[in-house]
Amino acid sequence: MAKGGVGKTTSAVNLSCGLAASGKRVLLIDCDTQNQVAQFLGIKPRYGLYEFITERCPDGSQIPRNETIHQARENLWVLAGGIRLVELKHWLGEQEREIRQSVLAARLVPRNGLLDYVIFDCAPGWDLLSVNILMAAQEVLCPVALQGPCLEGLKTFFRYLQSVQKHNAELRLEYVLPTMFDRRLKQTFVIHHQLQKFFARQLCDPIRYNVRLSEAPGCGKSIFEYNASASGAVDYDRLVRRIMADDKKG
Repeated sequence: MAKGGVGKTTSAVNLSCGLAASGKRVLLIDCDTQNQVAQFLGIKPRYGLYEFITERCPDGSQIPRNETIHQARENLWVLAGGIRLVELKHWLGEQEREIRQSVLAARLVPRNGLLDYVIFDCAPGWDLLSVNILMAAQEVLCPVALQGPCLEGLKTFFRYLQSVQKHNAELRLEYVLPTMFDRRLKQTFVIHHQLQKFFARQLCDPIRYNVRLSEAPGCGKSIFEYNASASGAVDYDRLVRRIMADDKKG
């Protein structure tokens, strides 16, 4: 999404934790300078995506890529984001034109069977790192907050997506995830109806507005760890089960 505040990190973290708890091996990559994934999970990785791609520490010394990945939970590994991603974007821009858009895809080639899912938590906006992410991805899950001018953000994102699909034919919008579903607000139902109209196949069951979802990151926990009976946990568990079921269908 081009717009912030729609629940991207909340969704990425809880989806990753839910898949990992179900026995799936997951790599969660934080592509934002705010480093929120690490904060949400209560971890402090020494290295992250900057070192993974450049294979260099900030002091210039070399580092193997496998040493930049931090195990956050059982079955869940993290490549942290943070302020070093600003420098990474400059580094990507200095690479040869023919390869600068696909550096991440070239680096991110796990051994067969090592991982079941690689999940990218993308930052708002559009830059060379965003292009690298979409060049490395196959499926897009787009969270949409059921408030404000969210459909305008969707339109902007689709333009970005279509431009990358010319170079990555496997990339497709697979899931549209309504977030902040609040039954008290008429606007919630109006926007949800519009999404049903345009995205019948991709539309997921909504994530209900739930204060527990905003409390969990402050404790460094996923919603499942913080309050497994909360509506947010129920909703994200439903999303986890849908994605796993879709994978079984092939």
